Formats: sequence, structure tokens, C-alpha cells
Amino acid sequence: MELLNVLFRTLLFYLVILVIYRIMGKRELGQLSIQDFAVSILIAEMVAISIENSKDPLVLTILPIILLVILELLSAYIAMKFNGFRKFMEGKPVLIINKGIVNFKEMVRQRYTLDDLLLELRSNGIKNLKDVEYAVLENNGRLNIFKYNFLKISSENPFPIIIDGKIEKSTLKYINKSEEWVRELVSKENMEVSDVFYAFYKNNKAYIISKDSLNR
Repeated sequence: MELLNVLFRTLLFYLVILVIYRIMGKRELGQLSIQDFAVSILIAEMVAISIENSKDPLVLTILPIILLVILELLSAYIAMKFNGFRKFMEGKPVLIINKGIVNFKEMVRQRYTLDDLLLELRSNGIKNLKDVEYAVLENNGRLNIFKYNFLKISSENPFPIIIDGKIEKSTLKYINKSEEWVRELVSKENMEVSDVFYAFYKNNKAYIISKDSLNR
């Protein structure tokens, strides 16, 4: 009887977790954010405890899992609406290598070691830092590396200056531009900053995508 109970709980939680992760729209493991990873660990731990303690009521495990799912969905909704909350919860991508030069200050801030960097470079078959045009450390801890082309002709890294109606102040500081400069660019397009879905700066030129253009 005890064995059947354990098998039943295992099958039940297997199906429950499949449904939950389908609802939450989870990505593959390497793309999980810190928040996603924490929720996954908690769910796995509660399921393991429930299967081990087969005499405990199932509701004591299912209710906390449902609460975690609700909190995750609510957090995702708030993150879509408020850029500051999204950055607080998920962080933001940072430039680790720019035109072959390593940003050691940013590496220290992100607690990303030189060994980590060299490992990623070797994994991508890169022997020399000078072969890297730029490398971006993403929110999920993955390092995306962009190598120079065959002729080593530089293609300027696109810097986001507006994301979902919010000015990226850290980017402006990096490219040595001001918020007034951004507002002037936007006003020339007869828009407000809040009307901009995405704008980026590349090769000394700004490109703007309005929210209205996405609904056409």
C-alpha cells in the first residue's frame, strides 16, 4: 500500500509540474533567471518532501506550489509594466568586452571571474581577446560573444537608449550622451519618450521603434 501511495504521488506531481511549467511558460534551463531558478528549486524540494512523507496530506504541498505559481505570474506581469521592477528582479545585460578590451570594473561588480571569462572564450574556440568585438553577460549568466568578421571591420555595438518608454541612463553615460539629447531625438519624431517601445544607438545614429508601429 505504501509503495502504491508513493507511485501515485510521483505520477501526480509529474503531471502537476508539467501543467505548471506550461502555464508559467518556462524556458530551457540555461535561460532561467534567478527568480525562475529559485521557484524551480522550491517546487522540486516540496515535491521531494511530499513523496518522501507519503502520509502527509497532498494539499500541504499543492497549495504552496499554487501560491508560488501565482506569485511568479504576478511578478512577470509587474515586470512587463514596470522597467525598474524588472531590472531589480532580473538585472540587466552588461558589456564585459568591448572591441577586445575587458571591462574589469564591471566584472568585479558582477562577480564574474577571469577564469569564467577565459573558460567561455575557450568554449567558443577563441584564443585571443583581440578577436572579440564585444561580449555581453546576459541576465541568466550566459556570456554571448561576438567575434570580429574575417577582415576585422568593426561593426558598432547597438546600445539600447530607450526600453519600453524608459530611458537607459547607464547606456547614456557609456556613450556620453544626455537625457535631453534623447528627448530631442524623440521629439523630432513627434513622440514622447513614453511612446517609444525600443530605441538604440549604433554607428552614431539613433533608431526608434514606436509602440504604435507594433499595433499596425
